[in-house]
Amino acid sequence: MSKAPVPLLQTRLDVHDRKQFEIKLEYQPSGADDETRYLVETYVFLPASLNIDSETYPRASFYADIHNYVRFKTPVMSLAELLSTDSAPLARLEAGLLTGLVSESELVYQAKLLSCIFRGALRRFANSVDEQCESLGRSPGDGVCDRLESEARAAADGARKVLERFRAWARSANRYRLQEKTRASIRLVDEYLSLTVEQFFRKAVADMDALPRSGVYIEVRKELMDEVLREEQYRKAHQLRSVISPTGDNEEYMHRFGFLKKFCMNILFLSARRAQKRQGWEEVLFALAAGVAMSFATAVAFWAQVRYTQVSLNFFLIMVVGYMMKDRIKEGMRRIFSQVASRHLYDRTARIVDPVTERCLGTCEEKVDYGRAVRVPVEVAALRSRDDFITVSQGELTETVIRYQKQVVLDVELLPRTERGVSGITDIIRLNVERFLRDMDEPEYALEYVDLEDFSVGRVRGAKSYQVDMAFRFIVHEAGQERGSLQLVRLVLDRNGIKRMLRLYPEQPHRPEPLRSAA
Repeated sequence: MSKAPVPLLQTRLDVHDRKQFEIKLEYQPSGADDETRYLVETYVFLPASLNIDSETYPRASFYADIHNYVRFKTPVMSLAELLSTDSAPLARLEAGLLTGLVSESELVYQAKLLSCIFRGALRRFANSVDEQCESLGRSPGDGVCDRLESEARAAADGARKVLERFRAWARSANRYRLQEKTRASIRLVDEYLSLTVEQFFRKAVADMDALPRSGVYIEVRKELMDEVLREEQYRKAHQLRSVISPTGDNEEYMHRFGFLKKFCMNILFLSARRAQKRQGWEEVLFALAAGVAMSFATAVAFWAQVRYTQVSLNFFLIMVVGYMMKDRIKEGMRRIFSQVASRHLYDRTARIVDPVTERCLGTCEEKVDYGRAVRVPVEVAALRSRDDFITVSQGELTETVIRYQKQVVLDVELLPRTERGVSGITDIIRLNVERFLRDMDEPEYALEYVDLEDFSVGRVRGAKSYQVDMAFRFIVHEAGQERGSLQLVRLVLDRNGIKRMLRLYPEQPHRPEPLRSAA
């Protein structure tokens, strides 16, 4: 039975923290075309009371509130494949040490790659546990229970074997004359592998909290927690400070965990190098505006020379007026051309570059529009009109609409290839909503409440919040075909930040319009 094809674009919308909303995009070209184009449109519908428009929240401020991370997708391997496949990082580390033909930088690269793949495998296991626990909560069954038990035992056994094999390799590597930086890197990877086991096995056990504490359910928990405790003792034995303290603030633990994650995953990150494409076109348009203004001034000068003598007062006045008109024509046309450029050209253009090979894998273009310049697609408006509040507000209550467009074009021929096909790219966008909070009212009020028994008056708590809708339109263009989908979420905000996110209408397919270049 053949596996279903991997979607060309996978999306995940979530709240990162109280001040940041996260959009995670997985670009996965199929390889059917030399070039794959992705268009992501985000429509933010803000209440007018938040005082957000192009003047109070200009483009530069909007882009300053966006944090973008672009990296290769983590290669997908199971724990069994990590242990058995010759192309897996573990086998390459062992072969490289035996042959001596691999550089130390390559050894560090393969060790980091192992930690990334290992983390991905345990994350998929933890997510699977979460899904199965929800399934058991809805309809308990022996089939799901057996699957949960087998997966947990396989994950515990596989993780332990991967760590044992990597640590055996690390001990043998110490007998070689490696640089101290290489040795330190291997030790840090080892610590991150240990913390990864703790992170995802603890999460799996926490997700089982609602399951019975008897029979096979308690055995599964015990097996996973045994691995967590084994790794904790390992880090204590090696005098590592990345151990959770039940009574402390765990600042050192959080710092080391964050540093190790960045250190190990930096091999996957790509760089986005800015290019001034729009600025070049704007300079051409501004030069054209100056040329038109100068043509007018020159024509006035020629006419004045023919009509009056150069030493007359009339000639002087005409030349002054001509210069004034020239200046106004130039500035007026500059404003017109600037509006045309903002409507048809992207604000920012960047090349997606692999920092290791220096190859340009594609381009990324971004654009933001406000208010009247934004035309909300019919399908987005129809999606929002399912709510009576929104239906009324679109006609009678004002709201500010911000549209953020992002177009990514990938050169499929230059993307790395694995045994599973073309390796995709992960694009993480985090939007800081702190500017939206500035003009909000106090988050809590006291409401008067009358008791019906003795008619005494008391006070109850009233929470003040604001609702911001975010609609997303995703379009993929590959091999002459277009695929699209819509999603609508609602952020509930107060002055302290994001309270929660409501998924109103996830994954609504639609027929996208033909893609048009913004240039």
